[in-house]
Amino acid sequence: MSKSNNSPAAEAKSEPWWRKAVFYQVYPRSFADSDGDGVGDLGGLRSKLGYLELLGVDALWLSPVMRSPMADGGYDVADPRDIDPLFGGIEMMDALITEAHARQIRVTMDLVPNHTSVEHEWFVEALAAKPDSPERARYIFRDGRGDDGAQPPNNWPSIFGGPAWTRITEADGTPGQWYMHLFAPEQPDLNWDNPDVLDDLDRTLRFWLDRGIDGFRIDVAHGMAKPVDLADMDLTKNELLRLDDDDPRFNNPGVHEIHRNIRKIMDQYPESVAIGEVWVDDNTKFGEYVRPDELHLAFNFRLAQTLFDAEAVRDAIENSIAAVEDVGGTPTWTLSNHDVPREVTRFGDGPEGVARARAMALVELALPGVTFIYNGSELGLPNVDDLPEESLQDPVWERSGHTERGRDSCRVPLPWEGEKPPFGFGPADTSWLPIPAAWSAITVEKQLEDVDSVLSLYRRALELRATRPEFSGTGIDWYGSPPGCLAFRRHGGLICALNATPAPIPLPPGEILLSSVPIDGSRRLPPNAAAWLV
Repeated sequence: MSKSNNSPAAEAKSEPWWRKAVFYQVYPRSFADSDGDGVGDLGGLRSKLGYLELLGVDALWLSPVMRSPMADGGYDVADPRDIDPLFGGIEMMDALITEAHARQIRVTMDLVPNHTSVEHEWFVEALAAKPDSPERARYIFRDGRGDDGAQPPNNWPSIFGGPAWTRITEADGTPGQWYMHLFAPEQPDLNWDNPDVLDDLDRTLRFWLDRGIDGFRIDVAHGMAKPVDLADMDLTKNELLRLDDDDPRFNNPGVHEIHRNIRKIMDQYPESVAIGEVWVDDNTKFGEYVRPDELHLAFNFRLAQTLFDAEAVRDAIENSIAAVEDVGGTPTWTLSNHDVPREVTRFGDGPEGVARARAMALVELALPGVTFIYNGSELGLPNVDDLPEESLQDPVWERSGHTERGRDSCRVPLPWEGEKPPFGFGPADTSWLPIPAAWSAITVEKQLEDVDSVLSLYRRALELRATRPEFSGTGIDWYGSPPGCLAFRRHGGLICALNATPAPIPLPPGEILLSSVPIDGSRRLPPNAAAWLV
């Protein structure tokens, strides 16, 4: 990799702010509620900026807050240049940006370019217009197959279940064309071969950048471009919420020109950052998204899909670094987000899952590059897999015919204080998803008072990461380690060791800087634990 042993001061002068940043993902509906409707909002987030400053994050990533009918948690955008009243309106966003910047916290927001809401003015116009009209050309409308056009244009399924096509009724009342929606029917895909679409995105980017937004997380960044022939696909590998590198619905070559056009705009705002959601496993194809003229960063989800196994963790780390190395890109790391199971549950749930999540937090934060922390990870929150069926809101639940519960289990609101739900989430006595009563033991309030809590571990780790010279350098070297364990040295000098076995192991030489569990004088690292040494 590139040169090592740079001092933090030298790196700060030569590197953009985002290259080593710790981003904190806020799922706004679940963070904090300021108006008592049971749904988190920007006012609630603004009231907790002090907590985020105390935690020590560099930037926020806000999941969608743009105007939306909320068919998919805001990922169905009706107006990309406004903030939905549910979250407090655009004035509240302006106030949030100003206050976050005053606390030296950057603000990035979700951008959803692949599709719009059915309530977007363009789609309303398309439904009222005729086939082959300019209004319909902004989306992907096609005639159906069969003599009467009653069959979808191809066999593509939706990521959320069911077909990726919905037939409309024309203005004269007759059965009409079909429109594509790779996600829910309320999310029609845009036609990125239409210049109107790119021009409108230009307006949206500049609108938010001019208001002080520091960048965007681009939803479905490997989507947008579609193959010209829209041929049928092989359905043998199709699964809900899962993608394959050979899936013709995604990762088509034309997507890169879209990102180059986005980058041209972003480069006019030199401090801004574009971060792509890129579900691509092939390292060469993944690296294409972070070439110097495309995205600044791309989410690599290997760690977020990895079980607590040293060999699998090392493989994920090596692949993530290799995916961006040849194009001079920056690796990214995350253990979870709003779409995947929380790490505590993925690693085993209960005390064992928490211990392993603590250990993996130190592994993740020891790595060079950019880290994304999903709200609640710093509290050690698990999935809530027994939510009442009547509370489920993810469209996957309905689209799958109530066979797949969807992603609500990792989106339960945060517990802030007190002894009973909703634990200070807001002024009301309810929250949009119910919070388990057992979370009374892991509220922010209690963890701030406990030096051994998950939250205290995160605070200390982030402080060390930001201030110690050992966290400089862009590469790592692997040490030999016992089977079932791993150890690496950051080029700045930090050593990280992970014990994923059921027995203690001897630590490498060096002073213990931080450990996920207490270590006694024997200098043996307990099971399901990690340590930093210098």
